[in-house]
Amino acid sequence: MPVQEIAKTFGVDWPHLLAQSVSFAIVCALLYRFAYGPVLRMLETRRQQIAQGLENTGKINARLEAIEAERQHAIVEAQTEAVRIVATARDTARKLTEQEALHARILGQQLMRRAHDAAEQERERMMAEVRRDVTRLVVETTAAVTGKVLTDADQRRLASEAARHIA
Repeated sequence: MPVQEIAKTFGVDWPHLLAQSVSFAIVCALLYRFAYGPVLRMLETRRQQIAQGLENTGKINARLEAIEAERQHAIVEAQTEAVRIVATARDTARKLTEQEALHARILGQQLMRRAHDAAEQERERMMAEVRRDVTRLVVETTAAVTGKVLTDADQRRLASEAARHIA
């Protein structure tokens, strides 16, 4: 047979080849069981860990995006609230300014009215004092000019005539 001739030409020793093949098979089985199997299990574990890590990264990224969206929403709400508060404060300040201006105007009017009343009272008091003095002077002048002593009735009549002329 041609296989035997080729084997004889190359010097194949069948019992040694068979022993080496069995030995090789045993070494392959041992390597598969104790080396290749654990390495494959470790690689599978690592692959699962990497897949889990990528999944967690995706979840974390999604959560970060949600947090960023919430943060942006909160910032927009805060800005809107700040604008509303500033507008309210301005409105309140404007109303308060108007109230204070009205209060100052009313207070000024009251002061003017009091000053006017006080001036009017002072004028009336002075006019009464002038009337008294003029009446007294008229009575004294009349008594000095006429050279007689005036009675109470004469003094009253002269005082009322002088007061009528002064008014």
